[in-house]
Amino acid sequence: MNPVTAVPAADPVRAVAHFTDKLRLETDCSDVHAAMQAREPGFVLLDVRGPDAYARGHVPGAVSLPHRTISDETLKRWPPGTLFVVYCAGPHCNGADKAAAKLAAHGKRVKLMLGGVTGWQDEGFELATG
Repeated sequence: MNPVTAVPAADPVRAVAHFTDKLRLETDCSDVHAAMQAREPGFVLLDVRGPDAYARGHVPGAVSLPHRTISDETLKRWPPGTLFVVYCAGPHCNGADKAAAKLAAHGKRVKLMLGGVTGWQDEGFELATG
């Protein structure tokens, strides 16, 4: 026995449920990049960092909505049922988690883009500025 096998793996049915649930809550940079190439990606991409960080570099097509400013008022511009994808600086930042929790608390559908800006750049994708 070793640290990997000391705890038995989940049965396949449970594994399918677990990983499918994760996919309902998360997406990755590569999938977001591919979707953003379409005229209508099917979601609104939110950069939930502060305005200065957004101006220094953000995912092309992302809208700046710092997580601290998420409210019924700031969400009015999108119709009910809008899917939001949120990201922050990267794995060292929990701003996207805070934003996702706030959006869900406001009744919005939301997914977190894993890796944030760091992951985006790690994939070799360019950032927009301004």
